Amino acid sequence: MIGCHLGRCFQVTVAGGSYQDGLTAILQGVPPGMLLTEQEIYSDLLLRKPGADELSSPRKEPDLPIIYTGLNAADTIAGAGNKNHTNGTPVSILIPNLDRHFIHIKQYQDTNRTPRPGHASYASFQKYGPDDDAIGAGIFSGRYTCTIVAAGSVAKKILKFCGIEVFSYIKEMAGVRCDDLCHGDALKYTEAYKRMRRDCDPFYQEIYVKGRITGQMRFLEKTTVLAEVEKEIDAIRAKAPKIDAASIREKYGVHHVVNCPDLAAAAAMVDACNKITATGDSSGGVVEVVATGVPAGLGEPVFAKLDAELGRMLGIGAVKGVEVGAGFAVKDMTGIQSNDAMHAENGKVVFESNNAGGITGGLTTGQPIVVRLTVKPTPTIDKPQKTIDKYTLENKDLAAITRRDPTIVGRIWPVAENYMALVLLDHLMAHYGYQGLKERVASSK
Repeated sequence: MIGCHLGRCFQVTVAGGSYQDGLTAILQGVPPGMLLTEQEIYSDLLLRKPGADELSSPRKEPDLPIIYTGLNAADTIAGAGNKNHTNGTPVSILIPNLDRHFIHIKQYQDTNRTPRPGHASYASFQKYGPDDDAIGAGIFSGRYTCTIVAAGSVAKKILKFCGIEVFSYIKEMAGVRCDDLCHGDALKYTEAYKRMRRDCDPFYQEIYVKGRITGQMRFLEKTTVLAEVEKEIDAIRAKAPKIDAASIREKYGVHHVVNCPDLAAAAAMVDACNKITATGDSSGGVVEVVATGVPAGLGEPVFAKLDAELGRMLGIGAVKGVEVGAGFAVKDMTGIQSNDAMHAENGKVVFESNNAGGITGGLTTGQPIVVRLTVKPTPTIDKPQKTIDKYTLENKDLAAITRRDPTIVGRIWPVAENYMALVLLDHLMAHYGYQGLKERVASSK
């Protein structure tokens, strides 16, 4: 399987499947000297994991990570204070599957002869044959995106050291769209939303705030805790505070379910989605991803243009379209409307619009990078569908019986945010190297 690798300077390789023992992300290019903990990685994973709200799958995976390699196991000399700092070697992050019970495996076994329309199950059977990892769709399940989130959380931390912020939110869901927003306001909102989710997540509180897993523990000690957690999932979930929409809005200024900075639109999104779900069907939407503080000049000509690299976010399951800046809307513009005019102001270049989404010629302009992803409806639905028996090619009828997400939009935005961080960090490292060499050559003349 050669498609599970991304990047040149900052490289990520992922492995695992929905019902295998777990999933793994291996990162190469992480600089030494950075404190890294499972708690901060989980802060991003909890935003993507299933079972968190009424719009996500009831699967109860806690998505608790373990950093297996890439950190100093102790201070390198007495009193150095660099235990748990990255040491420049590959960082590997393990995410064990803790909610995989036979009853759910049996449901897949009972329906795996009949591929689910809209899923990869027919195509993957044609590629891999009878040994295709069809329990829970294997690596073609949306579950694999936890590896992108884990890796991207590390990339975002590095980018912040360089003054770059990457964030995402729901722009549209079930046909309800929010208005355009100031990037600064949107960033503040998403930060408040993430803080609310951490405060309300029972696993974050039970495992990390209470110190059941700490950076002082060895790998086997951490896995022992996870073995205990596997038996306590329901009990820990029961400790979650009751979510009251009004109190959440008063305390955090956010919607209690949807990460959309337009509160009225967020409420309308949930209502529209629930109406569709009540019919047994599902809905899609649009996710917007923004990066600020990106220096001008990132990207490479022709095959490695930055917008083309960001277009690789089509690799996120359920994403069917990627647009940068004004995107498809440029077809209805004239040149004067589409072009981003610029002028000099106090010794700096100021753009008067950002239809290019911060990228021209495949290179960044220094403006915010703006990318939108269209997300298809969840293909697993509670409606009869036409399919076939993949072994005999007999025509069959299929009704979904497995656990499902009413919509995937609310679980895609954390993936998109972290995917963009991986791409940007890869190009930033190349950019710093190239600019450094350019300056060295210029100074030698």
